[in-house]
Amino acid sequence: MILVTGATGLVGSHLLAELLLREEKVRALYRTHEKIKAAEYIIQQKIGENSIKLLENIEWFLADITNIPQLTDAFVDIEYVYHCAGLISYNPKHYKLLRKINIEGTANVVNLALSKRVKKLCHVSSIAALGSELNHQPITEKSPRNNDAEHDNYSITKYGAEMEVWRASQEGLNVVVVNPGVIIGAGNWSSGSGQLFSKVHNGLSYYPPLTTGFVAVEDVAKSMVLLMQSNIENEGFVLVAENLSFKIVLAEIAKALKKPEPRKKLQPWMVFIGWLFQYIGRKLFNTEQIITKKSIKGAFGKSYYSNKKIVKLLDFEFTPIQQSIKETSRYFIKTKV
Repeated sequence: MILVTGATGLVGSHLLAELLLREEKVRALYRTHEKIKAAEYIIQQKIGENSIKLLENIEWFLADITNIPQLTDAFVDIEYVYHCAGLISYNPKHYKLLRKINIEGTANVVNLALSKRVKKLCHVSSIAALGSELNHQPITEKSPRNNDAEHDNYSITKYGAEMEVWRASQEGLNVVVVNPGVIIGAGNWSSGSGQLFSKVHNGLSYYPPLTTGFVAVEDVAKSMVLLMQSNIENEGFVLVAENLSFKIVLAEIAKALKKPEPRKKLQPWMVFIGWLFQYIGRKLFNTEQIITKKSIKGAFGKSYYSNKKIVKLLDFEFTPIQQSIKETSRYFIKTKV
């Protein structure tokens, strides 16, 4: 049987659809019944007519990756693991929680996979855990990471999670790691990349001058399954379809949603003022500070990623981001508007 952690999240729900289409039996971890309903709705939209029958192949299992007794029970009779669970946050106050979920939670998963002699594990990491290159050269799986440099808390904890996975690989667990870029796809409109669609729909005037890698959620799910079914072991893979500016991506979303596109470029001084007000509020009134000095720097960067490794090994073809945005926008209109 297959175990999927984070099964109700963006990647997890689309991965379930991919596995069900292949008639696999899955034990899917969840934390609230409301999230199950949302995940099953996405699965039904992806699969279509056979979804009701195929949904019977999912065994929903209440468990938290930070709760070892619950997680231990979830590993009974498991042969393959897709570890999709994780927390995305750039709030400085969430650092301890990020460490607990992303690092400690991953350590729990791989330790149990080792003790239960799981055949193979796929870990969903992020491009945030990768290294860097000089002069805007494409970042690859082998790009060096300078851990003495300044990194945001999300990057630190995703890198820490990867270290737990690679440690387990040295102890005998067969693993593959995927590093997706910004994932475009139907899911939670109040978190992750789903917020891009919500913000454009509600009216967004400014765009950050940021360039990074983007990928369709369907490509993430499909590549994970292909890697798990292959003979490839103990390798990492960048999952990026295109390197695009947020200006272009937000304009495409606005076009698909028939909303005005953001035309004003966000300036560093604007973000700095926002940081200053939040800093003063945190010091005087203990209010939340989301903007950090690290996020100011990150909002104006340009990073380019290479997908040559997975394209070559799997002969993989990525979905154009424009197409993914159109499909995601149709789902957004159907469920949100």
